[in-house]
Amino acid sequence: MDADMRGGAGALPPLVAQGPELSPADISRFARHLPLPQVGVTGQRRLRNARVLVIGAGGLGSPVLQYLAAAGVGTLTVIDADTVEDSNLQRQVIHSTPAIGTPKVDSAAARLAETAPGTRVNALRERITAANAVDLFNGHDLVVDGADNFATRYVCNDAAELTGTPLVWGTLFQFSGQVSTFWPGRGPMLRDLFPDVPEADSVPSCALGGVFGALCGWVGSLMATEAIKLICGIGDPLLGRLARVDALGSRMSELRFEADPDRPPVTAIETFADVCAPDPVTEVDPAQLGSAQLNQAGPVTLVDVREDWEREVIAHPSAHAVPLGEIEARGWEALDGVLAQSTGPGTLVFMCKTGVRSATAARLLAAEATPVAHPAVASLRGGILAWAEHVHNPIQY
Repeated sequence: MDADMRGGAGALPPLVAQGPELSPADISRFARHLPLPQVGVTGQRRLRNARVLVIGAGGLGSPVLQYLAAAGVGTLTVIDADTVEDSNLQRQVIHSTPAIGTPKVDSAAARLAETAPGTRVNALRERITAANAVDLFNGHDLVVDGADNFATRYVCNDAAELTGTPLVWGTLFQFSGQVSTFWPGRGPMLRDLFPDVPEADSVPSCALGGVFGALCGWVGSLMATEAIKLICGIGDPLLGRLARVDALGSRMSELRFEADPDRPPVTAIETFADVCAPDPVTEVDPAQLGSAQLNQAGPVTLVDVREDWEREVIAHPSAHAVPLGEIEARGWEALDGVLAQSTGPGTLVFMCKTGVRSATAARLLAAEATPVAHPAVASLRGGILAWAEHVHNPIQY
């Protein structure tokens, strides 16, 4: 019996047509898939013919990419603009220590080339935005969204609606995770489940809120499973169902939801362009600290926005400690103590580990309107790690 006829009660038609006959090497490699009546040779040929786009090569993208490649997916495209940091390695298991400082997409492609040489990997070092999402979705059979921010998730949802592309979606926060599958025309979408885009800072990032590393494997494996089910047309996909994972309680629960008949259809995604590409901030190179060029505008005050435990690893001797969470909560008021010690307007240079959180702090304060004049704001390019290397004291943490 063909695998098409052996799905679960909620199974949909296979998403991908069968590819070429399996080679002897394929039969050997996928020998544990072939006896499964729901997969078999037919399903394996569908996997080999599939084109899957994976958004992000981080905590969720790591297990998704590895399991899809191991399953025999023929073409994987991974899109991510970030580089590997040592703090990623606690959960982003596709990367390794030698990859620190390299683009995540290149690190991921190199790992997949070792473990799944039959899979073609397209590495895109960029972000998915309103400008490129539709073309990327149109070029793939299926998209798996492992993004780490709300704006990108809604861009992906809207691109899926515009192109009719199935979308497997997942998210993480500390010890909990969620997974669902959105297929336009066959079930409700993200905007039916969460109609309004949350504020960008309404949930702390992984850097601020933390994430349980092993949870990424659990949630990412669920996402990869959903993708394989859709490709092969087997099982009961999470359409109209939100799977909720609780790592501390070792529990899974399910929330059912339906399409909102009053929700207007998606017709464009341009409104998300500015959200996905935040306004640039002034950056200061570590070599400029203390230079005459920077000090022409007045005294320079360094503000370290990292957490206490991070400053115990390494800290600039002249930097004031004001965690990003305080700045996000109180704005300029969080810096009252720092400003009281300043000898003039000058420039506040924010610093963190690599320059991401410091840029966020500078951006927030620059946009906050207040009745009094404040110093100029800037972010230290490359963060404390770049400064340490500049003063010939490289460090890993």
